[in-house]
Formats: sequence, C-alpha cells, structure tokens
Amino acid sequence: MIHQFILAAPKPGMTVQEFQDYWVDVHAVNYAVKIPQIRKYLIDTRVESGTDQGVPRLPHQGIAEIWLANGEEQLASLQTDEFLLGARLDEPKWAAFWQTLVIDTTAHEVVPGEGPGIGGVKVTVLLKRRPGLALDDYRKQTLDGYATAVSGIPGLRRYLHAHTVDGAYVFGEASFDSVEQLWFDDVAAAEEALGSAYFAEIVQGARDEIADPQYVFSLTTKENWIIGPEAR
Repeated sequence: MIHQFILAAPKPGMTVQEFQDYWVDVHAVNYAVKIPQIRKYLIDTRVESGTDQGVPRLPHQGIAEIWLANGEEQLASLQTDEFLLGARLDEPKWAAFWQTLVIDTTAHEVVPGEGPGIGGVKVTVLLKRRPGLALDDYRKQTLDGYATAVSGIPGLRRYLHAHTVDGAYVFGEASFDSVEQLWFDDVAAAEEALGSAYFAEIVQGARDEIADPQYVFSLTTKENWIIGPEAR
C-alpha cells in the first residue's frame, strides 16, 4: 500500500487557523473524501511545539496522509472527475500550491500501537540520507540500529518509518528519502522526550550516522481522521 504525505501551507492572506479549518471542514469532506481510490485519509494539523526541527522552519501548517492500494489506483485517482473537477480546483482557494510537498512512501511500523487519544500529538520528521550513503544501506539502517535507538525514546507510544518509493528516483534524487512519525500523549510529553538526554546522546548520534543534518525537518501535529482509521 502507498502511504502518501502531502505537506501544505496557507495561501497568502489566510491565517493558520483559517487554513486548517478550511482543509479539515470544507476541502476534506466536500472534495477529497469523494475520490473513490482513497482507502484512508487523515489530516494532521500543526500545533506549536518546541520539538520542531529544521532551519529555516518549514512553512507547512499541516499534512494530508493518504493511503492507496497501489500505483495503479493512485494513477487512476488523479484521472477522476472527483480529483480534476473537485479537489484540484479547490486547492488554490486555501493552499499556497507552489509550496506543496508530496512524498509517496512504503511504511514500516516499528513500534506498534494505536497512538494516544484526545490530546495526543504526532511528530513527523522528513529525512535525507547523508552524502555518500547508498540508498539501500540507508533504508536498511533506518530499520536496524537507528530504529532501535528511536524505539527507546521515553514516552513514545508508536513509531512508524516510511521509505520514499523507488519511483521518486527515476529522474534523479528524491527531496527526502524517508518520513518517520512518533506519537506522544501530548505536546509536553513530546517536548520532554525529544529534549531528553537520551534523545540528544543516543537518537541524535544514530541519526547523524545516516542523515544529512541540513535536510532534517519536523512538524508536530494533531490527527483529524476523515476516512479511517479503518480502511473503507
């Protein structure tokens, strides 16, 4: 199954709250949900947190997560009237579409779990492998020693690591090689965990061995399920 991440930013003149409200309450339910090939659909709205990484700070204020059965269904979804005459035409009303970032991945659940309930947050991290590290070696290491280090983060409720699909490298390098997601009980728990000595000494050390620090960005969000969590 393809696990797609779509990062979006508000169009000029729209506040973050207006942007997030329109995305969740209007675009998602009136347009995106009608695309028949989408199996699950989740919107992560950004919340303020001291855990966010990356300089400069990413302008994106939310992430759409979309699950599709395979590449054929993904291609078919982009040819439907629901997409072409609905979701695509609606996007310029609320999003700075020139800043939209799309990453198609294959996900691996490292620490199983449902994630926390109301008040819970998720930290999504975009990663690019360090120069000189082969893509196959990077993928292996993310699910080996690095995954072991991340799994030990105090307060971690669930952990997912998703590798960018091979198709993203057909014409050159992909923008990011993987996306990881970490669930916590709330913002305070996330800030405490990612500010801990364990994270600084163990996780950051393991990350520095595989990732280029110039291309590590993260967003802290809360989940808004549109279709799911069970697939339709």
